[in-house]
Amino acid sequence: MIQLKRVYDKTDVTDGLRILVDRLWPRGVRRSTGNIDLWLRDVAPTNELRKWYAHLPSRWKRFKERYKKELEDNKAFDRLVDIALVNDPVTLLYAANERRHNNAVVLSSILKIRVSRFRARMQR
Repeated sequence: MIQLKRVYDKTDVTDGLRILVDRLWPRGVRRSTGNIDLWLRDVAPTNELRKWYAHLPSRWKRFKERYKKELEDNKAFDRLVDIALVNDPVTLLYAANERRHNNAVVLSSILKIRVSRFRARMQR
């Protein structure tokens, strides 16, 4: 199971492995916090894409397309797939205020597809 949660939300025992998937460390969160198990900053959109998007709703569709393209040859994404295959559940953490239009939403949807395809191949 792959879940999404804001890094500022309360932790829960059902979170499993908690992975921060933002390029920048979230404001107001200490690096020594025990609420984040792993930070995969390189799985986040590039600085250029992140700045271009700027959480503008009019750019959401194009942002998703461009971010998916970035993930195609991303070693950090491959690592995330491996992590999700052996850890259940996994909670992807993000700092954005917008809960429906952020990089973690895109990442989660692609990750779920990749993990389910891999598991389906392994069952054959």
